[in-house]
Amino acid sequence: MPAKIPATVVTGFLGSGKTTLIRHLIENANGRRIALVINEFGDLGVDGDILKGCGDEACAEDDIIELSNGCICCTVAEDFVPTIETLLARDMPPDHIVIETSGLALPQPLVRAFNWPEIATRVTVDGVVTVVDGKAVTDGRFAHNVAAVDAQRAQDDNLDHETPLSELFEDQIACADMIVVNKSDLLGAEEATSLATRLQDESRAGVRVISASHGTLPVDVVLGQGIGAEGDMDSRHEVHHHHHNDEDDDHHHDHDHDHDDFESFTVSRGEIADPVGFAEQVADVIRTHDILRLKGFAAVTGKPMRLTLQAVGPRIDTYFDRPFGSTPRETRLVVIGQSGLDQAAITAALSA
Repeated sequence: MPAKIPATVVTGFLGSGKTTLIRHLIENANGRRIALVINEFGDLGVDGDILKGCGDEACAEDDIIELSNGCICCTVAEDFVPTIETLLARDMPPDHIVIETSGLALPQPLVRAFNWPEIATRVTVDGVVTVVDGKAVTDGRFAHNVAAVDAQRAQDDNLDHETPLSELFEDQIACADMIVVNKSDLLGAEEATSLATRLQDESRAGVRVISASHGTLPVDVVLGQGIGAEGDMDSRHEVHHHHHNDEDDDHHHDHDHDHDDFESFTVSRGEIADPVGFAEQVADVIRTHDILRLKGFAAVTGKPMRLTLQAVGPRIDTYFDRPFGSTPRETRLVVIGQSGLDQAAITAALSA
């Protein structure tokens, strides 16, 4: 059976920076064919126009689908599942699907929809990314422009118009696999640390809290988490029911960004003798040094096939993928993390 196509769900309140984050992913897709599903209602076409204007072959018009009939968690059967079926039926289906939810939409019903029989065997939730306006949350407002969020909420009759934003926020955090604290450049060091600690405490075990400015994160950090969120709904329970929110981004800055806040490097070493023991060694190094992602392959003594490793945090998947053939039998691992990694210590620990 073909591998399931991964889908990343991006949620967060209006103005948190979802669109900027997604635009950055598309502009740096590195050959991935990314399809984008945008759940807009109210101010129709804004996000789509922005993304269609990104001037990149990765965001052709056919790859951007807008669902504007209201909150996506209310229109799963009529809109969402048929849209995913259409994408999957293409002669050249996408390599990855990114779904930008209305911030007023609960992420849980959307993730649960991936278990529908029509799509369950062909697509999986790679991860749920909740984008947080760091400054607004620190100030207790949760959204940069609360009036704009309330105005959008009023336009959808299916929504519970009375639920405080703080409660909707709890549901976004409860469902997240990664929390992106955006606009971190507007926070002082103590504020940023305090907020990150609070969000870590409020989220599930293993959820990564990452700071960003202007939604700029390495693609390999956001995509390829491999969570399979639809199979883990019990731990993502709704704190409340039937909420939602908006679209995004009153924060359309055109900046030239680099990835100064992140770094990556490659560690090479010889063959390993014990694949299970090596995976445990790698997981320990990841925990010790707070590494975000690690991927690569290893040469195992006596095995003609190379062992592929993919780690998101300390969770590691390994499998033998293909023979080395004429390529050198060596172990090569790419380490990705926020700036300040102790490269020498990590290299030494992975080479031990």
